[in-house]
Amino acid sequence: MNLLNRIRRSIWRMTWPTDDQGRMKLVLNDLLLHLHPTTVPLRALKVTYTFGLGGLSILLLGVLAITGALLLFAYTPTPDQAHKSIETLQTEIWLGQFVRNLHHWSANLLLILVVLHMLRVFYTAAFHHPREFNWVLGLALLLLVAGANFSGYLLPWDQLSYWAVTIVTSMLDYIPLAGPAIRRAVLGGPEVGASTLRNFFAFHISVLPFSIFVIVAFHIWRVRKDTISIPRAVDEDPPTKRQLKYVTTVPHLVVLEVTGGLIVLALLLLWSGTVNAPLLESADPHHPPNPAKAAWYFVGFQELLLHFHPVYASFVIPALTLLALVLLPYLDFDPDRDPNVTGIWFRSARGRRLAGLGLLVGTVWTTLMVVIDEYWLDLPSLLSFLPNSISTGLIPLLATLLGLFIFRLALRAHGATASESNMALFSLLFAAFVTLTAIGLFFRGQNMALMWPWEV
Repeated sequence: MNLLNRIRRSIWRMTWPTDDQGRMKLVLNDLLLHLHPTTVPLRALKVTYTFGLGGLSILLLGVLAITGALLLFAYTPTPDQAHKSIETLQTEIWLGQFVRNLHHWSANLLLILVVLHMLRVFYTAAFHHPREFNWVLGLALLLLVAGANFSGYLLPWDQLSYWAVTIVTSMLDYIPLAGPAIRRAVLGGPEVGASTLRNFFAFHISVLPFSIFVIVAFHIWRVRKDTISIPRAVDEDPPTKRQLKYVTTVPHLVVLEVTGGLIVLALLLLWSGTVNAPLLESADPHHPPNPAKAAWYFVGFQELLLHFHPVYASFVIPALTLLALVLLPYLDFDPDRDPNVTGIWFRSARGRRLAGLGLLVGTVWTTLMVVIDEYWLDLPSLLSFLPNSISTGLIPLLATLLGLFIFRLALRAHGATASESNMALFSLLFAAFVTLTAIGLFFRGQNMALMWPWEV
């Protein structure tokens, strides 16, 4: 008995309560205080500041882990059995359709919440020092969540998923030098087939979930170490630690998290109980649908392919965008020239107007460019003496970058700070991508021609 006590104390160096309620309270408090600091600033609990997006994302990860484990009991990852196993799950297994719906919609909602969480961090300048690297971790999580969604997209092995994966993976061919080798490694061969399904299944249930949970743990730890950003009013000076009122994590923060989680979970259960996850007929490599579209979160890149040379749409533009997002927190704030705006929505009153301007310009400008390129502008014909990589790639890209540079220069000339100008530029580019995605989803019909949504 003494040996067991010594072993127990070496692992758990605390006095263990004798009553059941005390034991449960100790375990829960210890777990919660590893996820959160012991106390938090009262102002940081303002719901309209964080909207609980980070915590809700973690909740959805838990839902996906549970439902994914249940789906494994019914799924067979082979081309001849995958689609049949999904049909059997939906028609013959009790609550099988509901569990698949819950998994499918949770995955889509998780991607949306991760994007919204990063937008919240950006628009409140919560990625400035000392939180720069946590922004980079957030970008990594966004890519991993998108990858997890994409790898799971193929598993039903229906027409929708087969051709969506075919379209997206074909874009890998345009990566300079290593593109074809990367595509072949991802697919496990020259085209989407049994090896592809096996690869995607392995990534979906092991590699990507493990990576996500490891980085999430690191992300949460960094939030604790870097401290939580404090919401502020416009032009309010940063509060000192002495000016802040602190409250205990339990119950003040935990009650808000549990309440928000229960509300979102209830809505998710209601949606999953009424709206089925899509499932078309079994994949047929010889009969592509018209139009064949990528997964909705990649449709914006597919739309880019219609307007830019494939190398630029598939590699150059995404790579430049990712590089800019990684460097953003390190270049957005100059302590010698810019005021500390961490915690202020949109930086300032002027920043709010500029963010709205960026969203408006990005939406209108992108829509006009798509319509002009679709019906009037024919760069390959106008510049027939140039290679396509220049006429539909380099020249449009340089023209776009020049337009963005002039837009930012104009903002700076009218008194906007560097951070406000970057925010307006970010808003413009985000609106442009959302507009491209909306056009690809709702306004592209047969042969990817522009149509009204009721004609698609």
